[in-house]
Amino acid sequence: MSAETSVLFDAPGPKALIRHRIIAAIGVVLLLVIAYFVIKGLANPENDQLTAAKWVPFIEWSSWKNYLIPGLIGTLQAAAISVVLAVIAGVLLGLGRLSQIAVVRMLCGIFVEFFRAVPVLMMMFFAYYFGLFTLNISGSALPLFGAVVGLTFYNSCVIAELVRSGVHSLPRGQREAGYAIGLTSGQTLTSILLPQAITAMLPSIVSQLVVILKDSALAYNIAYLELLRQGQNLAVYEGNLIPTLIVVAVIYILINWALTRVARGLEARLRTGKRGIRPGPLDVGANPALAVEEERQEEAAAGDPR
Repeated sequence: MSAETSVLFDAPGPKALIRHRIIAAIGVVLLLVIAYFVIKGLANPENDQLTAAKWVPFIEWSSWKNYLIPGLIGTLQAAAISVVLAVIAGVLLGLGRLSQIAVVRMLCGIFVEFFRAVPVLMMMFFAYYFGLFTLNISGSALPLFGAVVGLTFYNSCVIAELVRSGVHSLPRGQREAGYAIGLTSGQTLTSILLPQAITAMLPSIVSQLVVILKDSALAYNIAYLELLRQGQNLAVYEGNLIPTLIVVAVIYILINWALTRVARGLEARLRTGKRGIRPGPLDVGANPALAVEEERQEEAAAGDPR
C-alpha cells in the first residue's frame, strides 16, 4: 500500500480475509434467493408482468417515438439547463461566502443554508405555482420552469459549499504567496485559489451533476414530461408497469454510468497532467539576479579572485 493512500483501518489479515469472503458469499446467496422469489412472483400468471407479451412494446418503434425518447429529451433538457445555471450560481455563491465583505458573506451564507435545507420537490412546487400565478407562465414552459428553478437553487448551494471547502483545503501558503507578489485578496482568490479549488473538487462537482440528472425525475410531480413520467404513461397504455420501470431504470443507469466515466476520466487526466508537469529551462536573461549569481559562480570556478 502506497504512502499516499489514506488508511482508515488496518489491512485485514488472512483470517479476516476468509471471514469477509464467507460473509460476501452468504450475502450473494441471499440476494440470489430474494431475486428468485421476486422474479417468480412477478412471473406468476396472476400478476402477468414478466411474460413475453409485456416486453413486446419495447421492440416497437412507436413506444420509443411517442414515449421514451421524448421523455429522455425532457430529462436531458431540464438537466442540461440546470447544470449550467447551477455551476454558474454555485461558483458565484462560493465566491460570495469567501468574500472579505461581511454583508456579502452573510447574505450568501443565508441563501446557501436556507435553500440547501429545503427539499428539491418543495422548491419545484413553489417555483411552479409562483410561475403560474405571479409570472403568468403557461403551457409546457411552466413545468420546465419549476423543474429548472428547483434543481438550480438546491444544487447551486451544494456546489457553493464544494467550492468553499475546496478553497479552505488549500495550503495557507497559497494565499500568502499571492499577497507576497502584490495581489489583492480578490485577485488572490480568483487567480490562484479558485482554479486550484475547482480542479481539486472537480470529481465531486461532476458527481453533483449526476445528482441533478437523477433529481430531474422529481419533476413528474409538476406534470413535466420527463423520462419517468413518460414511462408511467407508456405503462398505463400498455399495462406493463414492471417491465417499463425496469427499462427506464436501465436508461438512467446507462446515462449515470456514462457521466461517472466522464468524471473519472477528468480526474485521471488532471492527475496525469499534474504528474507530467516538469520544470522547464530557466530563462536567465529574464532574471538579472540569477544571471549575476551564475556569472559569479563561473568566475569562481575559473579561479578569478573576485
